[in-house]
Amino acid sequence: MSVRRSPWILTFVFLCAILVILVGAVALFVYWMGGGRGFSRGDQVAVVRIEGMIRRADGVVEALRRYDRDSRVKAIVLRIESPGGAVGPTQEIFEAVKRVNSRKKVVASLGAVAASGGYYAACAAERIVANPGTITGSIGVVVHFANLEKLMEKLGIKGEVIKSGAYKDMGLPHRGLTEEERELIKQVVDDVHGQFVEAVAVQRGLPMEEVQQMADGRIFSGRQAKELGLVDRLGGLHEAIRLAARLGGIQGEPQVVEEPRESFSILRLLLGRGMDEILPAAQGGIPFVGYLMEPPGLGP
Repeated sequence: MSVRRSPWILTFVFLCAILVILVGAVALFVYWMGGGRGFSRGDQVAVVRIEGMIRRADGVVEALRRYDRDSRVKAIVLRIESPGGAVGPTQEIFEAVKRVNSRKKVVASLGAVAASGGYYAACAAERIVANPGTITGSIGVVVHFANLEKLMEKLGIKGEVIKSGAYKDMGLPHRGLTEEERELIKQVVDDVHGQFVEAVAVQRGLPMEEVQQMADGRIFSGRQAKELGLVDRLGGLHEAIRLAARLGGIQGEPQVVEEPRESFSILRLLLGRGMDEILPAAQGGIPFVGYLMEPPGLGP
């Protein structure tokens, strides 16, 4: 009798095991799709990171939108480790932070470097928290061109250009800029710089003249920035999270959630993604709000 029942018992155990595996797989899927917070409960503070050169805005903007729609998230910390980047993506992030901050409070946390475009993005937050030694500021715009005319002559290379207008090849490396072209580019730089200065003045509640005096590209430590009104308080990421929780009405220690961090891979590179991780910091011809060089003597 027991011999005849044993196949049924084995089948039942096997089916139970399959069920447990399926339930576990579904649970892991839900957990992953929820950014590691699929089963979390209670009020949360979300951390969104800006790291490296700002070349694209879609990842940060999408994370901000997702947390804005999540009723469990009461406030957001924008953690910035960036020397800046291209103007367009930086302004997209700036506008996204402004929109979210009108509904949920956003606190910017400045890491080792949050300069130029990194500071531009931070200005849209409700509060800015920086370490005393954070490198920030660098309010300015730069356009970089490479003039390879002499090198090409030495190598016996001659550029041929067919263009539709007088300025269509402006900035290409086969020749230098004319004075008229320099003036045209300077007008673009000045206009973008004015937008940057205005954003800082409006968001920080500072007089335009005061910001213009600081907006010559110079850098500041976090402590200097606080004295100038560019930063609200000194502290690290933990202090920024606690401040965000308080602004979001969370009592006690908040639960912190964060998007899974995507690592660099050859597959992403072959699919056309991840190029911003290996390209040079400044790309010729693009208005760039960035702090371009590491200051000597500031390392530990």
